[in-house]
Amino acid sequence: MVGLMNLRLTSNFFSGNIPPGFCDLTSLHILDLSRNYLSGHIPHCLGNFDEMRSDDIYFVGSSTLALTNGSFKIMAKGRELEYKYPKLYLINSIDLSDNNLSGEIPVQLTSLIGLQTLNLSANRLTGKIPANIGNLTTLETLHLSRNKLFGPIPVSMISLTFLNHLNLSYNNLTGKIPTANQFLTFDDPSIYQGNAGLCGKPLDNVWAAANLVLQEERKKRKMVMLGIRLRR
Repeated sequence: MVGLMNLRLTSNFFSGNIPPGFCDLTSLHILDLSRNYLSGHIPHCLGNFDEMRSDDIYFVGSSTLALTNGSFKIMAKGRELEYKYPKLYLINSIDLSDNNLSGEIPVQLTSLIGLQTLNLSANRLTGKIPANIGNLTTLETLHLSRNKLFGPIPVSMISLTFLNHLNLSYNNLTGKIPTANQFLTFDDPSIYQGNAGLCGKPLDNVWAAANLVLQEERKKRKMVMLGIRLRR
């Protein structure tokens, strides 16, 4: 199965660690193990997927492109997308979401410079987001929500100029949200919510609005108390 290009085993009852043999599937373009009961660490050797290590969309390596009929659905760009054969070799995606994976995000994944979708959400991942995640310059979708990640949002992420779907919510991230390139377009505060230590736009807008509401409530209470005193 060394020449396997697409492996989708989503929504099953698989448990245990991700088998080391997966790392031998160097021709993979799509790996989807989401919605299972997998545990343990993410294997570092997943960074060896040769077909994802090039940002040239026409690079096919040693894979054989069979012109087969049918289609394939993957989660990308914030929704489920359907891709028709034989165009699947243009898609590079890893989805390990909704499992029980733990440990840190392997820095080796940042060598997959042709990766377009990385979804590691809803696991138990800890540690910091890899500092050089900005190497993934073709990344369009990054979901890291609902983990236990901490530390700042790496400055290198401003290099992800193709990024159009980001979700970092419900972690323990701290520091200021970057304010350059694609981050200027992320105006939905929900993608950062659940990180009490984060600050900056668009969260500042939410907090400012919340403070205004709180101030109005306090004014109303003062007026009520004043009215009660005057009646006495």
